[in-house]
Amino acid sequence: MPIDPPVFPIGPFLPVGEASGDQRRAWIAEVQQLPWLVRGSIDGLLESQLDTRYRNWTIRQIVHHIADSHVNSYVRFKWTLTEDKPTIKAYDEGLWSGLSESQTGSIAPSLLLLDGLHARWVQLLESMSEDQYERIFIHPETNDTVSLNSALQYYAWHGRHHAGQIQWLREHFVS
Repeated sequence: MPIDPPVFPIGPFLPVGEASGDQRRAWIAEVQQLPWLVRGSIDGLLESQLDTRYRNWTIRQIVHHIADSHVNSYVRFKWTLTEDKPTIKAYDEGLWSGLSESQTGSIAPSLLLLDGLHARWVQLLESMSEDQYERIFIHPETNDTVSLNSALQYYAWHGRHHAGQIQWLREHFVS
């Protein structure tokens, strides 16, 4: 009987209310290290192994999703820093991951994108003031307001979450 992969292999996202400077620096370090974490999770996999499924997405789709999601988050940070309480653009991650290039395309461009994107994102994050981390955007699907501090916490977790999915597959299904 096959083992069902856990929904949250590293545990669910548990937000921290007020963040200290040390916590924020740790989250920024996680954003900075994500490209290496993703590369480490796929290191040595054969092209055919990238099509191993974790619940509803393959490893290939997960790698493309991380790049897609983090590009969107970076843009949301820029909007929030330059506009007053912007309503961000939502996207359907399932539909994006269902596109042919996400299902069959090489992961090399997404890995390169993560390298450059995360280098720029870290520059931005390290340049932000305490007040800027309190700036908010509005999510159109929920009408929730989200601070950049909360978004940073989430995306630090998000990258580890998806790398954890790939690692779980390696440990249980990919030989």
